[in-house]
Amino acid sequence: MSEKLFNRILVANRGEIAVRIINACRLLDIPTLAIYSTADKDSVHARLADEAIEIGPPPPGESYLAIDKIIEAAKTHDCDAIHPGYGFLAENPLFPEACEKTDLAFIGPPSGAMRLMGNKIASRIKMAEVGVPLIPGMQAAGDDIESFHRAAEAAGYPVLIKAAAGGGGKGMRIVHKADDLQSSVEAAMRESKKAFGDDTVYLEKYIQDPRHIEIQVLADHHGNTIHLFERECSIQRRHQKIIEETPSVALTPEARARMGEAAVKVAEAVDYKNAGTVEFLFDKEGNFYFLEMNTRVQVEHPVTEMVTGVDLVVEQIKIAAGREISEYARTAVQRGHAIECRIYAEDADNNFLPSSGEIVYYQEPSGPGIRVDSGVRSGIVVGVDYDPILAKLIVYAPTRDLAISKMIKALKDYPILGIKTSRKFMIDVLSHEKFKAGLTYTSFIEEHMSGIQPDFEAVLELAVAASSAALAADQGSPTKTTVSTVQNSPWQSIGPWEIGARISR
Repeated sequence: MSEKLFNRILVANRGEIAVRIINACRLLDIPTLAIYSTADKDSVHARLADEAIEIGPPPPGESYLAIDKIIEAAKTHDCDAIHPGYGFLAENPLFPEACEKTDLAFIGPPSGAMRLMGNKIASRIKMAEVGVPLIPGMQAAGDDIESFHRAAEAAGYPVLIKAAAGGGGKGMRIVHKADDLQSSVEAAMRESKKAFGDDTVYLEKYIQDPRHIEIQVLADHHGNTIHLFERECSIQRRHQKIIEETPSVALTPEARARMGEAAVKVAEAVDYKNAGTVEFLFDKEGNFYFLEMNTRVQVEHPVTEMVTGVDLVVEQIKIAAGREISEYARTAVQRGHAIECRIYAEDADNNFLPSSGEIVYYQEPSGPGIRVDSGVRSGIVVGVDYDPILAKLIVYAPTRDLAISKMIKALKDYPILGIKTSRKFMIDVLSHEKFKAGLTYTSFIEEHMSGIQPDFEAVLELAVAASSAALAADQGSPTKTTVSTVQNSPWQSIGPWEIGARISR
């Protein structure tokens, strides 16, 4: 570029999103400074950045959440901007405030917009003022249990108790009858206090079997606010998204336009700047309701990039540097279909418990329309200090059916040995007839994926990959340099499986 946007950007995150930001900076010819905890000293993001410094020990409060340390690192190493990624400090308004006080550009929204949209009650009040559709329920926190009873009777059971200060399913309870309301409110308050330091909760109508649809927005400092269409994120477990796609099969062109207009209205109402996502619930009658706004880049942003061709992280950086949204983004259209699967280090056969250990063999799939956003490699030790997401596998195809087929094949061509991952569970979801039919509601996993049995074919594929890795290591091939020496063989690392049990069925 003819003029450098920033002198250097500090990447205040880790894992795959840190790698994603570093790669965007490279496109813009901007040097990067990575931070890492002692647990991440050999991480991919630390090696990829132009410079990397240790920020503290593994506990996030002493490293990736330590605002003062991060600001000091930025100033000491001649950075003039910070990108928070997602998670950690990305939605903590104290972080952009600290940047504003030290003349560091925060690659995200202003602290005021972040603070307002981070409080679900305040944001509901604001959305009501500007006419954005809301789920029936409280417009403010309940003062006592009687106020919850009145709101529940007005909305009609079932109702949902939600934490005002948080998300991710914490501080959330579904209540089906009045006798359970008080205990549910009290439990939600305790959980919210523990998770967010704030026990404020409120109540709204529980929408049964909705779709979770979000709209990507961009807003610059020149009066431009646009949306880049929707992502459907209905495939969730424990209120956490695991598979996302665009476009949504549920939306007509008219519904898409109305939701896009509502998302832009949300952003403009709070004077939002940079990239953000407005989330809605979409019911079976075609009504949509404001849920919340995520004031950061989303985990699932790549599917939007695949169907529009717009690099959202590059747009973020340019907007933070004072540039207008690119003309290409302002005129973007949806083409084809994209799906993303989040690859977690967790055991789907054991209540999705986190899986830790050394990745003894790792090989990403490749080919036309296949993208992997990853923060791992062979030899990396996956611990339990941080979110278990390892990578995101994204595919693009002309149609949804082809995208599903491509994703299933790519997942089968994605061996990750040494730890348990969600890879096989994703194949099961994508192969389900209801998913293929587009019947993807937020209750999908609870209704269709409980008690699923191990897939013998998938286990054999892993076994073959493990055998190849072990043989290559024994023969001294180049693979040996990336497969770490461990006490257990790759065969043992796969986990328990039985041939006879499957054949006898």
